[in-house]
Amino acid sequence: MTLKLGCIADDVTGATDLANNLVRAGMRVVQTIGVPVQPVEDVDAVVVALKSRTAPVADAVAQSLAAAHWLRAQGAAQLYFKVCSTFDSTPAGNIGPVAQALLADSGDTFALVTPAFPENGRTVFKGHLFVGDLLLSDSPMRHHPLTPMTDANLVRVLQAQVRGATVGLIDHRAVAGGVAAVQARIATLRAEGVVFAIADAVCDDDLRTLAAASSSAFAALRLVVAGSGLAIGIPALHGLAPSAAAAELPPAHGARAVISGSCSSATQAQVAAFQSRGGESFAIDPLQLAAGVDLAAQALAWAQPRLGPAPVLVYATAAPDAVRAVQAQLGAERAGALVEAALARVAVGLVAAGVGQLLVAGGETSGACVQALGVAQLRIGPQIDPGVPWCHVPGRSSHPPPHPPLHIALKSGNFGTDDFFSRAFTLL
Repeated sequence: MTLKLGCIADDVTGATDLANNLVRAGMRVVQTIGVPVQPVEDVDAVVVALKSRTAPVADAVAQSLAAAHWLRAQGAAQLYFKVCSTFDSTPAGNIGPVAQALLADSGDTFALVTPAFPENGRTVFKGHLFVGDLLLSDSPMRHHPLTPMTDANLVRVLQAQVRGATVGLIDHRAVAGGVAAVQARIATLRAEGVVFAIADAVCDDDLRTLAAASSSAFAALRLVVAGSGLAIGIPALHGLAPSAAAAELPPAHGARAVISGSCSSATQAQVAAFQSRGGESFAIDPLQLAAGVDLAAQALAWAQPRLGPAPVLVYATAAPDAVRAVQAQLGAERAGALVEAALARVAVGLVAAGVGQLLVAGGETSGACVQALGVAQLRIGPQIDPGVPWCHVPGRSSHPPPHPPLHIALKSGNFGTDDFFSRAFTLL
């Protein structure tokens, strides 16, 4: 197998987000959970999904380098480090340290950086990230429990995370000038000793320009650091065009369920909309978990007689004030770990009980669930909403065969329309 593109994502939902855009543009894509330990089918791109976004920096770097080495061994000349479209990170990392390690390992000295994804309302202008019409620092991301984003200036954000490296800007004027203008700007920045450059992008054409500028024979970059948006311009550079065949999945069977651990404003609205339409739901309370109540077992007992064509919802989604109150009592790390473990047990129990169509909301929750289910690879299928495709699980490494068929959607907390939890199943 010789890959056209090798991708490393810092969480599971980010990986499916990226893979979704590649598939929509014509690439055949497999997503792996962690560095592959079993054969991967012959595809155009592999997206290695890690759980490194909020991991200790050393662990995130080690995982990312292991993925890079495997991808290069499969022939990938360019690596794509996929980060969140809201640049989720802290002053310590992990975007900067991982990007530095990957760049040094590649042998190159410069990387383009842009989390822009205009289709989902993420744009970059003069180096500042906007979420819809709001600066990132004014958006709900400022209240994120793990990675609160209080600065919209990405040059400043990334500069705080890198050591001994200068961060520059490829502004909208260079991008508007086309591929040659961006390449000229890259050459200037390289000459000035700039290592990373935030690139403005306010529309899809900007992303196509940036993709072409970073992948051309003249100025091919061995590493790009981006949200999923940049991916829309890459398949065409390899002679590929959108094709329904790239997103084909086997028919779906089994009962339907939703597991939600995200506390983003978008997911809160999705939970509320599901409940307002009469959807049945079971809440997971972290304080009860901490007190020793086996809510996972209670949730599975509640769900068992309700499983069928109408999806059921098990959720720990809560408003920011409620999350802060829980974290004040338990600590953010313990609260998150308790919820993830409980929801992962629920996922395993639901699939064992006959759920064949499973939707999981939240990056950390998705990572915990696919690991508990023993998912090793995902074939990427049709899009539900921008950034969220249905996927098919061809096998689960830690579970003996036979494997019941499983279709799964892994949704970033910030993505999807209010009716997502109900509408997603109508598309299978």
